[in-house]
Amino acid sequence: MNHPFSLLSVSQPKKHIIIAFLLASAVALHAAGTPYSPDWANITPKRAIKHAEPDGDSLVKAVAALKPGDQLVIAAGTYSVERMWDIGVSGTAEAPIWIVAEDGAQVILTRPDDKQNVLNIGQGTPVHHLCLRGVEITGGSHGLRLGQCSEVWIDQCHIHHTGEVCLSANSANTRHLFLTRNHHHHGGGHGEGMYLGANHGQFIMSESVIALNHIHDCKGEQGDGIEVKQGSWGNLIAENDIHDTQYPCITVYGTAGKPVNIIERNLCRRSADSAMQVQGEAIVRNNVLIGGKGSGFASLDHQGKSLNLQVIHNTIINTGDAFKGSSWNAREGMILANNVLYSRDKSAMNFPKGREGATIVGNIVLGDAPKQGTTRGRGLEDFVSLSWDGEKHDATPTAEAPFDHAVLKHLLDTDFTGAKRVGSLSGAVAR
Repeated sequence: MNHPFSLLSVSQPKKHIIIAFLLASAVALHAAGTPYSPDWANITPKRAIKHAEPDGDSLVKAVAALKPGDQLVIAAGTYSVERMWDIGVSGTAEAPIWIVAEDGAQVILTRPDDKQNVLNIGQGTPVHHLCLRGVEITGGSHGLRLGQCSEVWIDQCHIHHTGEVCLSANSANTRHLFLTRNHHHHGGGHGEGMYLGANHGQFIMSESVIALNHIHDCKGEQGDGIEVKQGSWGNLIAENDIHDTQYPCITVYGTAGKPVNIIERNLCRRSADSAMQVQGEAIVRNNVLIGGKGSGFASLDHQGKSLNLQVIHNTIINTGDAFKGSSWNAREGMILANNVLYSRDKSAMNFPKGREGATIVGNIVLGDAPKQGTTRGRGLEDFVSLSWDGEKHDATPTAEAPFDHAVLKHLLDTDFTGAKRVGSLSGAVAR
């Protein structure tokens, strides 16, 4: 969908330069999508506006004046906003609103204290069909808080050294969020990289995508990398690189009977808790989990019961328990299939309360485990380059690795890298 650009606040001598810049920006925007982008990702803006005034108040006003189809391109600079800043403008599916950093520019959004969040979207009024891309957010309380949001895309933003969580969506129901290619670290307070949904299903995130993010050094009072709360459903959490967290790199609760969450192709390592914790009502597949001080993967009752949980084709490496299913006994729909589960010092599989009714097949194990549904592995020599602490994390199996025991019924078409899976190797990565 191509629209002519209109130029705002541009003097005639500079007009030819700005035209070239805006056209280049439009081409970059058009090509900026990912496999996880919204349907409207490649719609070209109707008009482009360059913002170069260096103060925060002028930027707040420029954003508030945006109309459907506008693209606001922000010049390099530090924009400090002392008051509460809540973006309340919306686009449409045919004419989204784009708020983007100028190509190659460092655009910093901040505030002088932590009495407010640096930036809010949709706190006062519902917001939809809006993209925020390429800005850096630091300071404040929450870095970015999403309220009544749907079809909101947060892409390639750098959020760090905040007073509380880096990004939250826990103050209203949200739907069709797209949180992609962001870099989050060093949140304060509870310290989560992303806090999505609210406790006990008070607010729910649904049908959203959290993908390709780099999240690390979440060392606050809690410090999950990505936390998806009870009742949030139908979400995809994919291809995130998360490490050095206080709580699990990824924590996902249950959906309260709604469609399951899918957690796939994530790399999680070096957690002071479990590398990943999933209550239930989820498909967990093709993840590489290394070095949790608790378990590599943990599943237990929390704000709901563990049930309908499929853990398939993951590679889980840990000094302690590799897999711990605390609430798997006599629960509906529990599947542990075609995984590589290596524990250096404890159990490959630990079911403290039993495993009656669970499907356990095709797993390669090191450490204590039931004989049924398992085959013995040799050790870290089964991988190209992998260490117990996750410093090395290439989980590609060597030619000699005894992984050719995956059960066809649970064989996935692709692996951790997204490549077509050839043969019947257990684990996240195929050769």
